[in-house]
Amino acid sequence: MEHHISNRVASLTPSLTLAISAKAKQMRADGLDVVGFGAGEPDFDTPEHIKEAATKALRDGFTKYTPSSGVIELREAIATKFQEENGLTYSPSQIIVNCGGKHSCYNVIMATCDPGDEVIIPAPYWVSYPEMAKLAEAVPVILPTNDETAFKVTPAQLEAAITDKTRLFILNSPSNPTGTVYTPDEIKALGDVCIAKGVYIMSDEIYERLIYGDSVHRSVATFSPEHYDHTIIVHGFAKAWSMTGWRLGFLAAPDPVAKAINAMQSHSTSNPTSFAQMGGIAALQGPQAHLSGWLVQFDKRRRAAYERLLAMKGVTCVEPGGAFYLFPNISGTGMGSVEFCDRLLQEKQVAMVPGVAFGSDSCLRMSYATNMENIEKGLDRMADFVESLG
Repeated sequence: MEHHISNRVASLTPSLTLAISAKAKQMRADGLDVVGFGAGEPDFDTPEHIKEAATKALRDGFTKYTPSSGVIELREAIATKFQEENGLTYSPSQIIVNCGGKHSCYNVIMATCDPGDEVIIPAPYWVSYPEMAKLAEAVPVILPTNDETAFKVTPAQLEAAITDKTRLFILNSPSNPTGTVYTPDEIKALGDVCIAKGVYIMSDEIYERLIYGDSVHRSVATFSPEHYDHTIIVHGFAKAWSMTGWRLGFLAAPDPVAKAINAMQSHSTSNPTSFAQMGGIAALQGPQAHLSGWLVQFDKRRRAAYERLLAMKGVTCVEPGGAFYLFPNISGTGMGSVEFCDRLLQEKQVAMVPGVAFGSDSCLRMSYATNMENIEKGLDRMADFVESLG
């Protein structure tokens, strides 16, 4: 038969991140010493007490269905986290636990956007935001930024982009892929625009604990009851607890939105994995000492990689204030991001992700969620590569 694929799926852009990763894996399988900077996950293991909590849940037979939005104990623990860390009051009914931060984002867009609605997405952006909008049959509206403004969108830019079709503005601070952290004043100003225009803010705060130097994270929902009412926070356990493979995320939303997302989730994935939720409770309520050690290592790598990149011919870089990415501009080499990354991988066995995947062809994304030995070796090779370009 002639197989039919829906237009919403056929319109998706293949992931360059996965393509680069697959190529690098194949080269490693062929015996080549490839240094990879593509990983969007900490290289540290999940803390032991979290693994033990999930293991105990398995031993105790906690392997059945739970409420579709997650067990009440976990939603209460998340509510406590928002209260104590962010000064935000959410009832457990406003919190939905799901199958990862990506699932949180997808649920929000699907539950708030109708076909033809516009979703404003600042570029550089995380690769999945525009594709999720397409799956909802919404229209991604890209707001370009660049390294001259530290990749930050301005309130005037946002206001000018809003139309009567705009439903959602996506804010990601700290940012993947740039590491940019908006100041509290900048966050409030963007929220003010959305309030005035009646637009939801999807605030992706999954990197909130990965902050360096003088950078400060403050959620847009904290500034006033109006900011709170216009904001849907998406979050997860992947980054601050190194639980990427656990597929455990959460979101907090105004009651009507949370109710809608819960209804949708009950007909799609149902509950997140039962025993993983016990790990989530342990992550929130258990010792947090691991993070300070991780941050010391991440910051050391961040500063070392940043200084190395600045010293390279034809390369400039904005110093990131959070997450674990650098987003160097390689336009001075005369190449676009795909050609640069392809040649760097082929000629020097260094894997980075082309910036075009994130909406900026003049840059590339480097993850420093790897050890210092790899950073030094990989950036030695990259320096040799750009030097060889003449």
